Amino acid sequence: MRERYDYIVIGSGIAGLFAALAAQEHGSVLLITKGSIEDCNTLFAQGGIAAAVGRDDTADLHLRDTLAAGAGLVDADAARVLTTEGPQRVAELIKMGVAFDAVHGEVALAREGAHSRARVLHAGGDATGAHIETTLASAARDSRVRVLEYALAMSIRTDPRTGAAEGVDVLDIRIGFTVHVAARHIILATGGAGQLFRSTTNPEVATGDGVALAFRAGARLMDMEFYQFHPTALVVPGAPRFLISEAVRGEGGILRNGNGEAFMARYHELRDLAPRDIVARAIVSEMRAANTDHVYLDVTHLPVEVVTTRFPTISHTCRQYSIDITRQSIPVAPAAHYMMGGVRTNLWGETSVPNLYAAGEVTCTGVHGANRLASNSLLETIVFARRVIQRTLGEGGEAGGRGRAEEIVRVTHRDGAAAERPDREALQSLMWNNVGILRDEQRLTSAADRLSAWALVPPHANDRASHEVANMSLVGWLMAEAALRRTESRGAHYRTDHPETRPEWERHLVLVRG
Repeated sequence: MRERYDYIVIGSGIAGLFAALAAQEHGSVLLITKGSIEDCNTLFAQGGIAAAVGRDDTADLHLRDTLAAGAGLVDADAARVLTTEGPQRVAELIKMGVAFDAVHGEVALAREGAHSRARVLHAGGDATGAHIETTLASAARDSRVRVLEYALAMSIRTDPRTGAAEGVDVLDIRIGFTVHVAARHIILATGGAGQLFRSTTNPEVATGDGVALAFRAGARLMDMEFYQFHPTALVVPGAPRFLISEAVRGEGGILRNGNGEAFMARYHELRDLAPRDIVARAIVSEMRAANTDHVYLDVTHLPVEVVTTRFPTISHTCRQYSIDITRQSIPVAPAAHYMMGGVRTNLWGETSVPNLYAAGEVTCTGVHGANRLASNSLLETIVFARRVIQRTLGEGGEAGGRGRAEEIVRVTHRDGAAAERPDREALQSLMWNNVGILRDEQRLTSAADRLSAWALVPPHANDRASHEVANMSLVGWLMAEAALRRTESRGAHYRTDHPETRPEWERHLVLVRG
């Protein structure tokens, strides 16, 4: 059976749901998700969503902070779109039923690292993503959007004459049946790729599927070397890494080493509110000096009611591991958190493949540069998801320039490595050890050699796990190649063999199929 829709949306996080709900007013919509509609990264976004809605704040101030955090690679036009249109999109979320926390009748605003103002809206204390996701998922189930759960997008078909995207090959995971679905517009909203790494705050679904789909379809990728490692994830033996929000430090939490020393003053003038890449590397330095796998985040000096009211999810989770955060410091360490690179899009979410659009973490819009400003990610999803739909209706002006030089890199597979079947756990360890927080030429080359070989191996079975490992191998290889080519340190990309930031590298690496 061959079906056809006006829109196919791949992914059920906030970007996919927001786009699908907006698109239903203009045509038929199919939303494809490889898990349940609620199974996504959005659920785990604790800190909140940044927007200039406070009385002492402006879009220009938000723009300034975004540019500063991005280490010289933020696209100013894209960031201006983000900060200017952000308050309008947040108002839409409120209209759709998202109840952000309030104090004395006004929305409560928190301050996070590298923000000059308190501008982060939150819901349920530290459960912002879950509140937004639940609201939008409920709206989608009650809408005209057709939701196809437990369905994996295996490939994007393109017209051999024009190169335009025309449909998606979809695998029904439960019964192993494959169907081709055609559409006028295809929107990638598949989220990130944290599962590439052994230690991550991301859920099992974050395997880089959208980046792999787009690359195989001929789309350009950008900034793949920039992957953000969150400084503070809970470290408990045998337990998965659980995100301890940056908002904890925003409320006054202090990082301490095993001797109880508040060490961040030795690394940056902003101390515990320094940019994430600096905090993550500082923690790694402290752990190596003490030969341990964690440091501590201390909130015991804060009022108990502030801690329990502002961070109920974190408090509850820590209690499950016998940690009372009002009395005990939290053991934490960095973990893979957010992909700042991805499918290159313009200001309207268009990729280099006609009829193929993208929104959310799968994209590289240019707003994050080399080091994402905290809580800009949720804002990016709704701002550019809305713009995608506007573009499909013929709205919008110029696509927008990048503002930074771009170097086109045609990537081809490496020679010589044996193409054995990739193993998920081995891949995650390889990425963590060789393409993680600290990088160098030798380890990156070793990783690129092996990942390139793995990326040539097709899925050994027509199931979700096999397709995911194939996608992870491809995305990991592309990430290693980009990191190997950028011979400097900038933002989240740190080369121990090239520790300096070099002016000539103030440009983007754009990867295309060789």
